[in-house]
Amino acid sequence: MNRPATDQPAAFSARDIDLEIDGRRILNQVSLDFGSGEITSLVGHNGSGKSSLLKILARQNKATAGRVLCAGQELDGFSSRDFARKVGYLQQDLGAGSGMTVRELVACGRYPWHGALGRFSDIDRRKVEDALALTHIEPLADRPIETLSGGERQRAWIAMLMAQDTECLLLDEPTSALDIAHQIEVLSLVRRLSADRGLSVVIVLHDINMAARFSDRIHALKNGEVVASGTPADILQTATLRQIYGIDMDVTPHPSLNVPIAYVR
Repeated sequence: MNRPATDQPAAFSARDIDLEIDGRRILNQVSLDFGSGEITSLVGHNGSGKSSLLKILARQNKATAGRVLCAGQELDGFSSRDFARKVGYLQQDLGAGSGMTVRELVACGRYPWHGALGRFSDIDRRKVEDALALTHIEPLADRPIETLSGGERQRAWIAMLMAQDTECLLLDEPTSALDIAHQIEVLSLVRRLSADRGLSVVIVLHDINMAARFSDRIHALKNGEVVASGTPADILQTATLRQIYGIDMDVTPHPSLNVPIAYVR
């Protein structure tokens, strides 16, 4: 699913990022670009620094050293509202959204546009209905969030980001608690939304085969450092996979898709 390069600045550019927490080095000299209009996956074993890097891009954590640009602008140069209008972040632990219907949750995505005391306008209502339609959850709109399945709930949260009307999505392991069918459903939705709306997506994934299937580019971290970066075909090589995961893996072509598949020997 490689897409042609654009002349636009990278959605994000991280330069020489260090992160230390309680004297422990989490990220070490991380320099990466995340292409505009592309889906980029962050992979690596547990504790490799994937989610920490994503939180820095999302302005949830501040790097100890280094700088981050968003569309060519210093991350700290955005106001909170302007950043929320540009970047949507879906954290790993979402909670149940207890007491809210799907439509009410999706409407929360309009907060950066009208504010806590702002009036919910016809434009806001249209954006909510458009988001429900884009994610194909209109039949669920009046259901309480806590009554949804895991896959339905993830689609509802993604619909909230669509209502937020951002240019970039940062998704932290959105499929971690889902079965294989719902993983495919959620990642297919993300890919479709990226293609249809030109969204830039940075997504943390554990499954290297899912990353290969749904990403334009993959960045691999290990012990807080970048150990590999490239297209899925670049990354799914036996030597590279051993460098990332520390185990022997083989690679074979997918029988029906133009992507490689990795498996443990």
